[in-house]
Amino acid sequence: MSAHDTHVTADVPEMPAPRVREFSAHSIGGGLALLLGLLGLLAGAGLIALAPSVDASGAKAGLIIGGILVALAAFLAMCGLNMVAPGEARVVQLFGRYRGTIRQDGLRWVNPFTSRTKISTRVRNHETAVLKVNDAYGNPIELAAVVVWRVEDTAQATFEVDDYIEFVSTQTEAAVRHIAIEYPYDAHEEDGLSLRGNAEEITEKLAVELHARVEAAGVQIIESRFTHLAYAPEIASAMLQRQQAGAVVAARRQIVDGAVGMVEAAIARITERDIVELDSERKAAMVSNLMVVLCGDRAAQPVLNTGSLYQ
Repeated sequence: MSAHDTHVTADVPEMPAPRVREFSAHSIGGGLALLLGLLGLLAGAGLIALAPSVDASGAKAGLIIGGILVALAAFLAMCGLNMVAPGEARVVQLFGRYRGTIRQDGLRWVNPFTSRTKISTRVRNHETAVLKVNDAYGNPIELAAVVVWRVEDTAQATFEVDDYIEFVSTQTEAAVRHIAIEYPYDAHEEDGLSLRGNAEEITEKLAVELHARVEAAGVQIIESRFTHLAYAPEIASAMLQRQQAGAVVAARRQIVDGAVGMVEAAIARITERDIVELDSERKAAMVSNLMVVLCGDRAAQPVLNTGSLYQ
């Protein structure tokens, strides 16, 4: 690990170790439980309906009370039924204690005295607003990012943070701001990392930092990308002129390199074929003329010299 990566890792807040981890809750198929509950309700209703046909008052009261109790027990048992859709889970608690998570989809039955909290395990997108920060050189820039994430540990998402959706949103913004101030928009050095020139490396570092920040909430970062990256409006025109000037200089450098190679080849071929004898002064004049023609912005306008070069 490089010194810069160590510095980035050191700036990431150290999250506390999770106090609880997800495990599977004890549950059974809900079809059998539903059938037994309906049978219990029917049995309770049958006992109550049978009571008027009994002559003894004590037996009649017993049938009514028994029917009510059976119906209440069946209804209470049916309260333990849960419909779990694909991409969802149920966090089960019994009197405040975590008793596991139901991830199996379909109709499931658990202890009816437990509370079940629905939590989505689907893949989600979070896109930050356009943030205005200063890059490593102090230039104001605007940037935004999109993060693809999902809940991996439902117990941590429920019990370790107050609101895991808001937690991911806040930590994403903090990570984007931190990455932005660590690197320049455009690097002055050729081997330096920049937000614009090294998007892949920067997004990898963003993903690593996001993972470290939201791991405590049981969240998995699938992908993170910058969706907006630009200079702030107050310096955009000045930076555009700078980029244009850099492009012009680079183009001129390439033109000069090519012109020098063409001049060298021309002089070498003239000398090799002995077309004309060139002394140092003639070579200098020829080089000057060729460089002007090859590097000029406008078309050359030749001037015919009818006299001697030395007159």
